[in-house]
Amino acid sequence: MVGWQFDNTYSRLPDDLVSPATPAPVRGPRVAVLNHRLAGELGLDLTALDPDAAARLFSGQAIPDGAAPVAQAYAGHQFGGFTMLGDGRAILLGEHRTPSGKLVDVQLKGAGRTRFSRGGDGLAALGPMLREYVISEAMAALGIPTTRSLAVVTTGETVYRTTPLPGAILTRIAASHIRVGTFEYAVRRGEPTLRTLADYAIRRHDPALADAPNQYLEFFRAVVDRQAALVARWQLVGFVHGVMNTDNVAISGETIDYGPCAFMNAYDPATVFSSIDHAGRYAYGNQPGIAQWNLARFAETLLPLLDPDPQQAIAAAKDVLTAYPDRFEHHWLAGMRQKLGLLTAEDADAELALSLLEWMQATRADFTNTFRDLSADALPETGPYRTPEFEAWQKRWHDRLARNGQPPAAARAAMRTVNPVVIPRNHRVEEALAAAEERNDLSVTHKLLDVLASPFEARDGLDRYQEPPPDDGCYRTFCGT
Repeated sequence: MVGWQFDNTYSRLPDDLVSPATPAPVRGPRVAVLNHRLAGELGLDLTALDPDAAARLFSGQAIPDGAAPVAQAYAGHQFGGFTMLGDGRAILLGEHRTPSGKLVDVQLKGAGRTRFSRGGDGLAALGPMLREYVISEAMAALGIPTTRSLAVVTTGETVYRTTPLPGAILTRIAASHIRVGTFEYAVRRGEPTLRTLADYAIRRHDPALADAPNQYLEFFRAVVDRQAALVARWQLVGFVHGVMNTDNVAISGETIDYGPCAFMNAYDPATVFSSIDHAGRYAYGNQPGIAQWNLARFAETLLPLLDPDPQQAIAAAKDVLTAYPDRFEHHWLAGMRQKLGLLTAEDADAELALSLLEWMQATRADFTNTFRDLSADALPETGPYRTPEFEAWQKRWHDRLARNGQPPAAARAAMRTVNPVVIPRNHRVEEALAAAEERNDLSVTHKLLDVLASPFEARDGLDRYQEPPPDDGCYRTFCGT
């Protein structure tokens, strides 16, 4: 009745890449939130399910016809150190074919132990699963490539971390869950496994390259460009991923894994929220460089496929990898021009944008609100906008806008389509999670989701969602494992 059209292409890959898995039984599954909008995009009708049936489905107690649950093997560099990993608490039901013919992964996160659990319980708590739901759907509304969240159900079980917590399972939708870490695992299983994975990834994500003379090199180039574009989009909205390990880098170019993520308020490149990122490896300003480091690890896995001569393979990979900074700059500057209403391109645009960011850092201006203020017909009459430093920058900006060849109103209208009114402010996210975990009150989460669904639309009642906290310098996030 729901409309599933399952295939299981990944589970048909070599046995060393997957392991059969069964979702754990749970006592009392109940729906916390269902994403009917996403369901419609996937060609699914969740209204056909009564609440009990929906809870059984999205807790893994009822396996859809055609699904073949597996856990995926992968490895990863975590904070620079290599380790073998795998789906320790996630189970891939299979791939659903959408009405457009696209295959998407359907994964249950927090569904119990697998062969890769490494001593963990394979479970998840409600707060982290709701966090991923809220942030991933906010990212989608902002137009940033991301995995999506179809449902969160509570399990009726208690999950023990530092304190007892209500258990939950997230249903995650992804273009695929193939990661840089998947290739790091495959290359250690031998060239046949590596080649099989690479051929599968190309068919899945870059089918036009399947018959290309240098298909593996061109595949690497495509992944590099997707990551450059993705991280540029993160920077343009102040998103801090928090745990950019290679196992959290999706080949598809989607944002994946929202454990310790958060959004920057006052502009500062050194912004770190993750409680385990003591040295700031994954700070906001480091994200572009870390992405290139991760792509270098990906290049290393592909060397056996690029050329029989190792030196030729290294040279080819380096040629693509060294183009990453320019590709990132291209995507970032294109986005920054949009944020500043620059409808044409001039050589000095990057310096104009960077000088604004320097002023923002010096004044601890709010990143999101500053760009939205610049999009308005008039700036606020008080505050840092009336300082000589800003007024000097503003004159340069106005002079630059005058060379657009269009009225200033056109530029401001365009800016309002890319500069959000609201983002998932960290204190509002925590407010929603606390209400759900401590009081079993999901109304705060539902209200937040409603607000974040239209981030560029100015409307009444948004003031409390626009305001940054008085001081979030001590705010810390946790992976939620």
